[in-house]
Amino acid sequence: MPMQNKLGVAILAAALLGVTALPAAAQKSADTLRIVMRDALPNIDPFYNNLRTGVVMHHQGWDALVYRNPDTFKLEPLLATEWKLPDPTTIEFTLRPGVKFHDGSAFTADDVVYTVNLVADPASRVSTPSNYNWIEKAEKTGDLSVRVKLKRPNPAALEYFALVLPIYPKAYREKVGAEGYAKAPVGAGPYKITKVEPGVSIDFERFEDYWAGSPKGKPAIRKMSVRFVPDAGTEMTELLAGRADWIWNMNPDQLEPVNRMPHLQAVRKESMRIGYLSLDAAGRTGADNPLTKQKVRQAIWHAIDRKAIADKLVTGGSRVPAAPCFPSQFGCDAEAAVAYDYNPAKAKQLLAEAGYPDGFDVELASYVLPQWGSSVQNYLHAVGIRAKLNQLQTAALIQRSKAGELRMHLGSWGSYSINDVSAIMPNFFDGGADDYARDPEVQNWLLQGGSSINPEVRKEAYSAAIKKITEQAYWAPLHTYVTTYGHSKQLDFTPYPDELPRFYLAKWK
Repeated sequence: MPMQNKLGVAILAAALLGVTALPAAAQKSADTLRIVMRDALPNIDPFYNNLRTGVVMHHQGWDALVYRNPDTFKLEPLLATEWKLPDPTTIEFTLRPGVKFHDGSAFTADDVVYTVNLVADPASRVSTPSNYNWIEKAEKTGDLSVRVKLKRPNPAALEYFALVLPIYPKAYREKVGAEGYAKAPVGAGPYKITKVEPGVSIDFERFEDYWAGSPKGKPAIRKMSVRFVPDAGTEMTELLAGRADWIWNMNPDQLEPVNRMPHLQAVRKESMRIGYLSLDAAGRTGADNPLTKQKVRQAIWHAIDRKAIADKLVTGGSRVPAAPCFPSQFGCDAEAAVAYDYNPAKAKQLLAEAGYPDGFDVELASYVLPQWGSSVQNYLHAVGIRAKLNQLQTAALIQRSKAGELRMHLGSWGSYSINDVSAIMPNFFDGGADDYARDPEVQNWLLQGGSSINPEVRKEAYSAAIKKITEQAYWAPLHTYVTTYGHSKQLDFTPYPDELPRFYLAKWK
């Protein structure tokens, strides 16, 4: 029986038995929000994972200098009360007095300088270097003031400070070291972390000394329990059985059945995440790789009916991005992109011209929903590319990808919710561990686009990169994500378009 049918039967059975009623009611009285996710987090340290799960966790347990309002996307003060840009490569921050970390220590300029300099140092080997490699250094200008020097202008710099630069407590992290910190992290956010079992669970408790007046506010719910499970089916089972109050990235087919449950609610929201197909154009996996041929890659683009996947599988208003970026991001020029229609006959012709009239065998690794991966697999099989689908845990696939072991893989990228192409294209095309194109021309254009404060110069550089990437069919954007959330009706939860669940704003009804 297909997974979606099994889940449908499970939902019907749960409705008949009313299994969610008593556990959910009991849970509200315990004041613990039980969250279940399938993207297990091997390291909770914000700078040493690039999973969306990690971003979600660090926004609950850590604060950054800047806050981005989820409704307006306006940048507001957080750990910094104000900032000035005296020149294009300098940001001066005034810091908030009276803030405490979870261990009771005071927040000062030393913590900011330590954090910024650590993540900007290539020797630190953070998970996403492109988020920080534009920073030169931070220097203390007073107990509550810091100057940050940039290697080059970055128009999106303050968004990065808001979304991917939470602040470490210097003294504590130096005392326990990187490994000790990952086991018992300390931040300055609205929730403190009380227990971490890597890849298994994370427990949070409201930080009673959280600073007054924060735009995040003091959490209404006292505790959170985050557990990791292996797959979407287990997530749904936990929700139906009353052992979870909140899940996300549900199979869209389950939206209506879940909403028929008397004690559950399912909602949808398009996010800035896009699904993609990465192709080893650079030959990192070996010289015998058919994907090093442009016509093979173009055949793959023609072979996949991306609109059908968006409309019939993802649903909810999912779109097919023309360019390798989210449509609203600055520099995401759809008109510069070379278009590929769904054309299986053209795909077969291109494969024959490339020397593969009978197709070839290849591994298709994936951590997206199995039915989405199966759809891509079927489209490839139809033109003779015998793709063997290998469903992996997210962290395992990312590890293999960075090691250069994957000829073809499906994944997704949420740009850390930063509305600028500098948060997506450099990650996949700057010559780093995730770059399977290794195109010096593209790398140069991305550097130009990320190094200017002139919008027209940036647009021209990014458009040139987009044209080359799509012309060469390096990396296929498949669809935008429409995130489906399932949660207890007793939970007052608001989803936001930046794909950041803000549990510190949630409350019981």
